[in-house]
Amino acid sequence: ASVPVVNALDDWAHPMQMLADLQTLEEKFGSLKGLRMAYLGDIRNNVTYDLMRSGALMGFTVAVAGPKGAQFEIEDGIVEECQALAAANGGKIEVCGTAAEAVAGADVVYTDSWQSYGVKQTDERIAALMPFQVTEAVMKQAKARAIFMNCLPAMRGEEQTAEVIDGPRSVVFDQAENRLHAQKALLYLLITRQL
Repeated sequence: ASVPVVNALDDWAHPMQMLADLQTLEEKFGSLKGLRMAYLGDIRNNVTYDLMRSGALMGFTVAVAGPKGAQFEIEDGIVEECQALAAANGGKIEVCGTAAEAVAGADVVYTDSWQSYGVKQTDERIAALMPFQVTEAVMKQAKARAIFMNCLPAMRGEEQTAEVIDGPRSVVFDQAENRLHAQKALLYLLITRQL
């Protein structure tokens, strides 16, 4: 293209969300280096894939956990891509079998809507995802200072409980506000070409 093209999101990536998420992590922790992020729930989606890429590129650990089965598991090639990025940049990618394994020692616990684009929400799907719901008990397995993130929209009682998303460790509204600031900054950069 002769002009910049901004990918707001697609099936394999959500780069604009990542800019806001990285800004939020910098605000809350001061540095990304050495952080451990746990992502729980539906791991076959653009947010999971780009969180893994972001951790790999920026030098922090992203541990993901979700149900087994073709409709839930990470698509072919994504883990290998992210592990190669991590090896080159000091990050680390872990695919865990349980929520407890992913969350152990986490600085950040992240989840996203279980209702992905084009995916029919069924009782069976919700039942398979429930062991990966972010609850207060799950948050207690993370570090005491751990924060909770969800890129919104969120369904209380599905991917997280109301106590978590409305609780004192939730930064979801700071995260949402940063979408505005991060996108303004990117557009300014592209329009002015001040790299």
